[in-house]
Amino acid sequence: QLHLVESGGGLVQPGGSLRLSCAASGFTLDDYAVGWFRQAPGKEHEGISCITTSNVGSTYYADSVKGRFTISRDNAKNTVYLQMNSLKPEDTAVYYCAASDTCITIATMTRDDYWGQGTQVTVSS
Repeated sequence: QLHLVESGGGLVQPGGSLRLSCAASGFTLDDYAVGWFRQAPGKEHEGISCITTSNVGSTYYADSVKGRFTISRDNAKNTVYLQMNSLKPEDTAVYYCAASDTCITIATMTRDDYWGQGTQVTVSS
């Protein structure tokens, strides 16, 4: 499987911001579409964003995060980021990333398709 490591989570107040990182090793991440997912305790996993291969560069967002989150790439660092602004308590979850050929494929993924342990985001006053 692809080796991806999520980082950047933490505790933040409502309205605050965090930037999550999805770092790849052993392969070139810009050849893959990359998606972000999250899962809160007692809830099913939710796909929240996806970015296509670097030569295309299209982005997609779930309605729950559209206008607040931004996905982007830094090919020099072999990393995909998720900038999260205007955070709400309902954003509290473990966040995961995954890579595949297209965002259509990523939309079908389950937790078994993810690599890594995720990064915890907690939004609380």
